[in-house]
Parts: sequence; structure tokens; C-alpha cells
Amino acid sequence: MKLEQATSYAIAPPPHIINEYLRDLMLSSAASPFLRHIKRCRNVTLPAGRLPLLHDGKTIGLVDPTCLSWMADPACSDLLAVHNDHLILSSGQNLRQISNILAQQERYVPFNEWFDVRSPEGQIIGQIDRGLIPVFGVEASGVHMNGLVRKDTGLHLWVARRSPHKRLDPGKLDHLVAGGMSSGLTPEETVIKEAEEEAAIPADLSRKAYHASTLRYAMSRPEGLRRDRLYCYDLFLPEDFIPHINDGEVESFHLMPIEDVFQKVRDTDDFKFNVNLVLLDLFLRLGMFDKQDGPILAEILHG
Repeated sequence: MKLEQATSYAIAPPPHIINEYLRDLMLSSAASPFLRHIKRCRNVTLPAGRLPLLHDGKTIGLVDPTCLSWMADPACSDLLAVHNDHLILSSGQNLRQISNILAQQERYVPFNEWFDVRSPEGQIIGQIDRGLIPVFGVEASGVHMNGLVRKDTGLHLWVARRSPHKRLDPGKLDHLVAGGMSSGLTPEETVIKEAEEEAAIPADLSRKAYHASTLRYAMSRPEGLRRDRLYCYDLFLPEDFIPHINDGEVESFHLMPIEDVFQKVRDTDDFKFNVNLVLLDLFLRLGMFDKQDGPILAEILHG
């Protein structure tokens, strides 16, 4: 944040703005370039003009107000109550029917992949088509797996390049394994499924991946609001293991020294937007920042 931005407040900037500005100042010039990735993925302050979607009196989503006319359609009127400042979902099971109706009306492009929608306490209340998640602003979960290799020359990371035909971020660099958590699957089951589908990693090997951390962010994107929870995994692979393209979502795989990955994240935007967060978390766990920068970046990333 620039100093002149802070002075635009009539009296004084809010405390969280001051704290953010001070933390930025405390970072060295070597670490400060990484901040742009965190800020990009947290570029919105909720509710950001969106209307709460309520279920049992609790907010489960934040709906784009420009799409209210979709919900007011007679086909949806019995499934979702639309009010001036909020929407009420009487039953979570209605989400499937709403997804199908809006897809038939060509209001959005469906993925034909169902994601669980949860209450704030984590209870599954229903399922929604993946393509409708940014419109309804419900939280989605996914997994990212760092495919690591120890070599005599140092630690390496398998990096994938996304297919140019992907709907989101085509051609960007990505993790060896990453994907959304489909309905009914746990994070561990999703890792095993995606590892086989994307990189032909057998289950007996992918089961050795371990959960290293969990990241969350809220981000405004062209497709809408993303409220994502990322389960981050590490898997140390044998030096002779070679991933293979299996489902067409990846164009190629490359094994890179971790120092080269660090430099690429620092200096470029070549990686898919949220991959940068998971890699930054990895760099922190590997101790790749100095003693001053590491704790500050960790606080910002996990805050």
C-alpha cells in the first residue's frame, strides 16, 4: 500500500490498514515482491456489495446482486426466497435443482461437477454445480500437492503447465497435482484421485502425501467471487519417477530446482494465481526467507 493512499481517509485509516502498511514497510526488498500474490488473492473486502444467502439463519454464500433477476424467475421462486437485502434457501437440497434450472436457462456455463456446500460449522447441506459457485459466493475447497524430489544437487519441484484449453488460467504454470474437492470426497481422497487423473501417480505412492497446511482467501475474479479453502500437501517422490499426462488438463511437466521456482514466483506471474500462495507457504516451511521476513510473511499469508 502506498502512503498517499492511507492519507485519503477523512480522520485516520482503520487499524487493519495501518497494520498492513507497517508490515509492508518491515519486509526487506528481497521479500516484498511476494506480497503482490497474497494481495491479488485477497483483493476484496466482504461482503463487497453482495447479498447474504441464508440457510437456517446463517450465511452460507454471498450472491452477486446483478444476478437477482435469475433467482426471481418463477422456475426458482419456490426454491429460493429473494428479498431486498438477502436471500433465503429453505433447503440445501434445492441447490441441485437451482443449478440445473439456471444451466438450462444458459445463465452460466456448468462444469457438470458437483461440490458440497457447507454450513459455517462444516455440515454438508447440499450440492451446487462448480460453475455456479462464484455467482453464489459459497466457499469451495480444493487440494494442491507439492511434488518434491531430493537430488544430490538439492531439492526439486515438479511443475505442470496447464492446457491452453483450460477454462480458467490456460497455459499458466501449476502444481503437479491440484483440483477442486468434488462432492463426497475428503481432501485425502481428492489428492489420490487427482494424482492418478492428472499425473498418473499410483495410489500407493500418492497416499504418502501429507497435509502440510490449509490456506483461505476471498478474491474477486472475472467469473465472480472465489471464497476458497486450499488443503496443501507435500509428497516426496522417487528420483526416477516421471509423471505422465493422463487427462489432458496438463500440457507438460517439468522438474525444476526449488531455487528457480522461488525466483519465478518472486519475479513473474507465470503461475496460476492461487498456486503462488501454496508455493509461498512451501518456501516458508523450507526456511527460504531470512529471520526477519519469514514471520511477517507467514502472519500475512495465514492471517
